[in-house]
Amino acid sequence: MANTKNWVIAALDVAPSDETLTDVVKSIHWRKQATETVGEKTYTVDVYGSCGVTAPTPEAFISYADLTEAEVIAWLEATIDVESIDNSLDAQLESTKNPPIVSKPLPWVPVVEEVTPSQEAAENITE
Repeated sequence: MANTKNWVIAALDVAPSDETLTDVVKSIHWRKQATETVGEKTYTVDVYGSCGVTAPTPEAFISYADLTEAEVIAWLEATIDVESIDNSLDAQLESTKNPPIVSKPLPWVPVVEEVTPSQEAAENITE
């Protein structure tokens, strides 16, 4: 099954004034998440970063109050290497589903089963 990816915009750094413009976005703090469900188990990984935004011309300026998430994501995707980020997420998911290294119990230490209080009570009743 294919995984699903989505952007999360965490914050925008804004200059209160820049020449004749006010509340100008200077950087975007972002995360990109990937989720995949295999059977009953769901795996989620993410990467995060920030990127600078080039100063807009007065003609292309969008008032801070009028910004949309889609517009900010478009700026982000025009600035960073989205394909590289997506490839990294895919590799993280694969490594999470099929870890290349796992921890195992030491072979010389006996495995001790934990008994919950309810199991202990049930054993005492049957004796």
